[in-house]
Amino acid sequence: MTHSVSLPHVLLLILLAFSSATYSESNCAQNNVKLQVLGSGGPELGDKRASSGYLIWINGKASVLIDAGAGSSLNFEKSSAKFEDLQAIVFSHFHVDHSVDFPTYIKGSFFTSRQNDLPVFGPEGNALMPSTTEFVNKTLGDDGAFSYLQNFVNTEQPSSYHIQSHNVPLTPHKIQHYPLTDNLSLSAIPVHHGPLAAVAWRVNVFDCSITFTGDMNNQYKTLAKLAKNTDILVMHNAIAESAKGVAANLHMKPAEMGKIANKANAKSVVISHRMLRTLGHEAETKQFMEKNYRGPINFADDLDVFLIP
Repeated sequence: MTHSVSLPHVLLLILLAFSSATYSESNCAQNNVKLQVLGSGGPELGDKRASSGYLIWINGKASVLIDAGAGSSLNFEKSSAKFEDLQAIVFSHFHVDHSVDFPTYIKGSFFTSRQNDLPVFGPEGNALMPSTTEFVNKTLGDDGAFSYLQNFVNTEQPSSYHIQSHNVPLTPHKIQHYPLTDNLSLSAIPVHHGPLAAVAWRVNVFDCSITFTGDMNNQYKTLAKLAKNTDILVMHNAIAESAKGVAANLHMKPAEMGKIANKANAKSVVISHRMLRTLGHEAETKQFMEKNYRGPINFADDLDVFLIP
């Protein structure tokens, strides 16, 4: 026995299938989710770039700041972002080129209308680096380098808002989850950046995600797990494929970057933390990456904006 299906019914089924398949993309597009690079360089003085910093925009508001390297605060201003809109600041680690502008942001916030407490997330400390709580206190606390800003940290002092610092445990291979709102959450996992305390971050927005490797060499083999099926994977290209010694212990080579992106099934890659030893060698970097990864690869400059693909 055969069954006939009316043309209108077939069209309805096609429409429903199309709507279901594109729901995630439409949701992100409708909410204007995008990544902006505030700093695409490293710690050098000659690369003519701000150091590491990124913004996640949602519905025209800067919602999450990832790292606060030198110069990122100026590009934050150029981006027209508003500090009072931030839902969180997160740090991958506390090298100068990822954190030094933090007190600049906090001092500048005095002149904004921010009223809500500000969550600040970053790694637990180790023998070489302070924990996030220690970093905040040593920078802004009662005995900190900029103790005149202690009212933002000391909850016993009146302030329009207070900083709430959170330490991400350095438990190997374990992803930690931090919800911020109904449609926005953070995930973090420890990464190997030589002997330093460091974590990678994934920002989950609606059904989309943007993942940040931070500085690492992938010795733990955890990044692909965190970045699985991510829409944008931001990777740091601090060294060339020929690098050896300390540099290779701290950072991932281009071929390894391609392996990670492929294993994670990342929909696109943005290359940042571009240093003098890799600037001008983009074709070589891309060639090594494409041995394992076939998706779009974009090289970032300061203030570039990337939409969810």
